[in-house]
Parts: sequence; C-alpha cells; structure tokens
Amino acid sequence: MAKKNTWRIVTRGTDGGIVIRDFDSPEQILRSHLQVGVDDCSTDLELRGAPVFRSLIGPMPEGANVVRYEAPEVFEELTKEWATPKPPRRRSRSTTPAPDAG
Repeated sequence: MAKKNTWRIVTRGTDGGIVIRDFDSPEQILRSHLQVGVDDCSTDLELRGAPVFRSLIGPMPEGANVVRYEAPEVFEELTKEWATPKPPRRRSRSTTPAPDAG
C-alpha cells in the first residue's frame, strides 16, 4: 500500500470559491485546528488512526496518497453534487439508412 503523504484541507474562500491547502503532515494542521480524536472506522485502513479535527469533515481518502478534510459547507455542497442524478447522454442517431427488409 502507498503511504499517505499529502494532507489536504478544502474550505470555502471569502469570494465563495473552493480553497485547497496541502500539508506534508497532520502536525502542520494542528497549528490551525484542534484535534478531537482519531479515526477508528475508516474502510481505508491507512486512515485508521488519522486525526479527526474540530470543524472539519474527515479524514477521507483522495487518490492513492492524499488524506482529505473538508469544511462542513464544502462537504455538503460536494455531496449534493455527487448525489444528484446526471441526465442520460443522448446518443446521436446514425444518418445511414437502415437496410431494406423487403
């Protein structure tokens, strides 16, 4: 298994856009967020024991080597986008006439 070596926080900026900050270790996140526990139930075994921070949703895996945390409003918005059914793609009809059955 690949070791998780990027710790990512995704929040909303003052302009409403998504802000992504990457860190080399969870210790760097402790400078701005309070740790309130550790993950003990993740299906990604590499996340078990990862810190849980107050005011952030996570940890969650993102790719092979990223541990992701999201602000609650970002988590809610992205979850709604993910859960909204996408309209089926329309297939273009062939312009070739069907063979004559006759």
